[in-house]
Amino acid sequence: MWSSVIFAVGYATFSYAWLPIARDESVFRDRDLPQAPLQPQDDENATMRWLPSSDKIRGVNLGSQFVIEPWMANDEWNKMGCGGQESEFDCVSKLGQARADSVWATHWATWTTKDDITKMQSYGLNAIRIPVGYWLREDLVAPSPGFYVDYQYERAYKFLEWMTHIIHTNRNYRNVGMLEVVNEPQQGGNSNTDSMRRTYYPTAWKRIRAAEDALKISQNNRLHIQMMRIREADGTLQNTKWGSGDPHQYLTDDYFAAYDDHRYLKWSNDDGINSPGTGQTPAAYLRESCHDDRGGNWPTIVGEFSLSVADNLEWSNPAFAPPDAHVDWYKKWFAAQIKAYEKQDGWIFWSWKANWIGGRNDWRWSYEAAVAAGAIPKDLNQAINSSPCAGV
Repeated sequence: MWSSVIFAVGYATFSYAWLPIARDESVFRDRDLPQAPLQPQDDENATMRWLPSSDKIRGVNLGSQFVIEPWMANDEWNKMGCGGQESEFDCVSKLGQARADSVWATHWATWTTKDDITKMQSYGLNAIRIPVGYWLREDLVAPSPGFYVDYQYERAYKFLEWMTHIIHTNRNYRNVGMLEVVNEPQQGGNSNTDSMRRTYYPTAWKRIRAAEDALKISQNNRLHIQMMRIREADGTLQNTKWGSGDPHQYLTDDYFAAYDDHRYLKWSNDDGINSPGTGQTPAAYLRESCHDDRGGNWPTIVGEFSLSVADNLEWSNPAFAPPDAHVDWYKKWFAAQIKAYEKQDGWIFWSWKANWIGGRNDWRWSYEAAVAAGAIPKDLNQAINSSPCAGV
């Protein structure tokens, strides 16, 4: 089980924690300050977390920062001595705790740096989403895998309470505004998703709010609690969104709720975009994005998307590959995607950095590398003000 937190990039207060209102790099210059406690009940201006009604979230995920995914960080994984291991748990078991502690400390300090944050700001990004695993709190680590049972839920509740307390009391976290309770849960109607809706969502909600009550956090300074979105724009639950049921079903309160939508067209067949014979063309992908409607639950952020196309197309189909030969099309598709997602509350690209995927430097998964390739403009207004869908 892992969750995510969303930070504003470079803003001095939480009052506009999501949006480009008051740029100030002091938040990130202060990253290395001692962990000075903040008294949230006495500092309204530094802890407000409400979402203003204008402007959009434009951000990147820090994939593999605290939850390493070897498929997208292959060189880094091998450099850490983890080659051939399938998970962080497996690698720690192989290296031993002392060696693993040293290796991970180096990774955490170097995978994303202050220079990366400065570059994100220069590109007009205003938020970062950081996946975090409950194992960051080491006393919660246990050898038994799984999630959809009460004792595993309890570990998650304790982790969420711990994160909530840190966010509200540690000055270094003062630009965090959103905490997601679980990433990409199981899909479909089954006992696990029923248990998640009936037990996990409402209890996680209550435990986060109780932690805030204990700190005397006022209502308008509370964290947004994020869940995977499920509703269509017409309000129905039979949908093409995440599909693990209605997170509202057993909630008694949804004040400052927020919703996460993951939109990877490479694994979608909406409107037949990946159907052989009728789809799997640049025109089909562009048309789907140009007419995409991610409406439904509010507020919704498209928390993950990329420029990658279907596996059987990405390196073998000359209409898409090699990507360096089709930069202009990928640039148009990027613009179409973000314009669609900004019909809601914004977007967060997966990911900022990737490190040799399948033996290749594939910028379709890396915002930083896609900018260098010319597929994403340094000035996002160029994409927003373009017309990728004219005549589509």
